[in-house]
Amino acid sequence: MPGTGVPPQSPRPSQGPPSPESPRCTLRSVVLDCPDAHRLAAFYGALLGWPVRASEPGWVHLRPPGGALGLSLQTEEGYEPPLWPERPGRQQKMVHLDIQVDDLAAAVRHALDLGATRPAAPEQGDPLPEQDGLRVLLDPAGHPFCLFLDAVT
Repeated sequence: MPGTGVPPQSPRPSQGPPSPESPRCTLRSVVLDCPDAHRLAAFYGALLGWPVRASEPGWVHLRPPGGALGLSLQTEEGYEPPLWPERPGRQQKMVHLDIQVDDLAAAVRHALDLGATRPAAPEQGDPLPEQDGLRVLLDPAGHPFCLFLDAVT
């Protein structure tokens, strides 16, 4: 533990399914901090076609019909957008979303029309090179996300 002189314990390796005494744990949502939860929810709702399931000041939850995992957006005062690609000494990304699409060019156009931007190479200000079947974009709050074609059919 920090400051105690006691080294942190390593997590136990997975040993199969939880025991009957273990509590049931279910991941229900990924939460993205941002300067305006409602604005970012509008972006991801339109991009993914997911409806708002819950909303209050500073927080919005999206989830697809019948979906178990949702996306929540949370307003944070003093939010610092991540820099991508990363550079030492600057805010690093903590998470990014991978979004599978059936038409990469159309999905990129759609995301850009909704307010996404293309990341720039830090030295030149030019867009980063594109990879076959994958495009990295930034959402309106600066989070990187990947649009990709499924390589396995």
